[in-house]
Amino acid sequence: MTIYQRIKELANEKNISIRELEKQLNFSNGAVNKWDTKAPSDKLEKVANYFNVSTDYLLGRTEKKHYYDLTKKDEKDIGIQVDKILNDMTGDVSFYGEPMTKEDKEKLRASLEVAVRVSMIEAKKKFTPKKYRGGNHDNRKDNQ
Repeated sequence: MTIYQRIKELANEKNISIRELEKQLNFSNGAVNKWDTKAPSDKLEKVANYFNVSTDYLLGRTEKKHYYDLTKKDEKDIGIQVDKILNDMTGDVSFYGEPMTKEDKEKLRASLEVAVRVSMIEAKKKFTPKKYRGGNHDNRKDNQ
């Protein structure tokens, strides 16, 4: 996927046109379209900041839009952590004095996966050194 295609995809996600993006960033008409054939210079960082993604994502160096996005390894680790938590529960866990049904256990597993996933993302946001954040996220809140 080219830089232009990635930017077009991000613009579509925000329901804006490339022209509107160019207007908001004070670029000349057609500036972004030219990036299919010409290097974008310093304007690429402005676009990355606008969409709250890394320049590496726009350049196709990574599929992670944000430095804190979870990797396949992270997802595997979440499953391992949830299994460990569930296995560490001794005895019959019950809700309101009743033994857990298979459906209850599946709901508990899903809830634990969400909790561990959110904790992992928050830890990445908090503990990833600035030099590894892609260079253009330092002064913004990552609330997406």
